[in-house]
Amino acid sequence: MHRIAHRALAIATCAVLVTALAACSGDGAGPDREAVPGVTDTEILVGTHMPLTGPASAGYSKIAPATKAYFDHVNANGGVYGRKINYKVMDDGYNPATTQQVVRELVLQDKVFAILNGLGTPPHSGVLDFLNNSRVPDLFVASGSRAWNAPERYPYTFGFNTDYTVEGKILANYIRNSLADQKVCFLGQDDDFGQDSLAGVEQVLGATAVAVKQTYVTSNTNVAPQIGELKAGGCQVVVLATVPGFTALSIGTAARIGFRPTWLVSGVGGDYTTLAAQLGDAKGLLEGMLGVNYLPSAAATDDPWTTLFRKINDERNGGAAFDGNIVYGMSVGYLFVQALLAAGEDLTRQGLVDAIERGGFKGPGLAPLRFAKDNHSGYGGMRMIKVEQGRQDYFGPTYETDSGSGPVNEYPEAPPAPPANGIPSV
Repeated sequence: MHRIAHRALAIATCAVLVTALAACSGDGAGPDREAVPGVTDTEILVGTHMPLTGPASAGYSKIAPATKAYFDHVNANGGVYGRKINYKVMDDGYNPATTQQVVRELVLQDKVFAILNGLGTPPHSGVLDFLNNSRVPDLFVASGSRAWNAPERYPYTFGFNTDYTVEGKILANYIRNSLADQKVCFLGQDDDFGQDSLAGVEQVLGATAVAVKQTYVTSNTNVAPQIGELKAGGCQVVVLATVPGFTALSIGTAARIGFRPTWLVSGVGGDYTTLAAQLGDAKGLLEGMLGVNYLPSAAATDDPWTTLFRKINDERNGGAAFDGNIVYGMSVGYLFVQALLAAGEDLTRQGLVDAIERGGFKGPGLAPLRFAKDNHSGYGGMRMIKVEQGRQDYFGPTYETDSGSGPVNEYPEAPPAPPANGIPSV
C-alpha cells in the first residue's frame, strides 16, 4: 500500500511539473499564444526605431509611415491569420544613445513581438546584443552593414538592404567598364557604411585605384574640407557612401567651388525625389548622377509593383509625395507579411526566425533574397540607375555578387507580378 501511494504521489508530482513547465515555456514550443510577447488572437505588436528628426531624417522619415500604410492595407483585408499588425514607430534621431533607450522601451515596456526595419548602421549596432540576448526577432535592418549577417553570433538578426560591399562592387564594376580612364575618389560615412562600401570598390578596382579617400561624421554638416580635398586631388569620378542629407550637402558644396565630377551614389543616399527636395532650385545639379537600387523604380509608370504601392500610398498614406523611400517601406512590409504567413498561425518568435531561414521569398525586389540558416543577409544584387532630364530610372542588367572576391554576374530573373489584392499568400 505504501509503495502504491508513493508511486501515485510521484505520478501526480510529475504531472504538476509538466504542466508548470508547459505554462512557463513562454515563447518556445507551445500553442499558448498569450505567452508570446506582442501576440494575441487579434493583434501582432511590432516596433521600430527611425530617424523621424535629425541629420538622417530627410527621406528616411517617410519609410515607417509607408510600412504602416501597407500594414493598414493588410489589416483592412483581414490581417494575417486574423491578426492585425500594430506598428509602433519610435523616433531616435539617428542617435545611438537614443536608439538604445527607445528599443529597450519597446521590448521591456511595450513587449513587442519583434523589431522591424530599425534604421542606421551606428544606431542599430548598439542594440544588436540586447535584442539577440533577449531573443527578440530583429528583422530586415534598414542598413547594408555586413554586421547583420552573423547568424552564429546574432541568430535573431536579419538584413534587408543589399550589403554595402556588394553595392560597392557593382558600382566599381560600372566604373571599370564605362569610366576606366577616369580618376576615381571616395567620400563615405565614418563607420561600417563607408568602410564596407570602400572595401567593395577596392575589391573590383584594386586597393590603389582610389586616388583620394575622405570621410564625414553625421554630427558635422560642414563637408567643405572633404570636398576641397577631392577637388584638389583632381577627382573625376566620386563614389559617395552617404545618407541623403550628406549626398545633397556634398553635391551642393562641390558646385559652389566649381567641382563637377561624375557622382556614383549609394542606393541608401541616392533617391532623386529626396535629393531634389533638399537642393530645391539647385536640383539640376543631380543631372547625370549615377547610382544603384534593387527595388522597383518610383518613377516607373509600367511597373506593377510601383502601381500597387502608389495605390496604397494614395489610399492609406495620405497621398504623400511618392518616392523610393515609400517603395522601400512598403517592400519591407510585404516581406514581413510573407514571413508571418510562413511562420504559421501558432506564431512564436523562434517559429518566425525558422521561417525566414527556410527562405524562398519572392516579391518586388530585382535581385534575389539570400536568406538561409547560414545566411542572414538580405538582397544579393543591384541594378544601375541614372538621373536624366529630372527623372531617375534604371538602365542595363541587374547584377549579383558576394561580399568577397566573387565575380559580378548578371542576374536574369525578373520579379514576379504582385498578387491581385497586393497581399502575399501562404
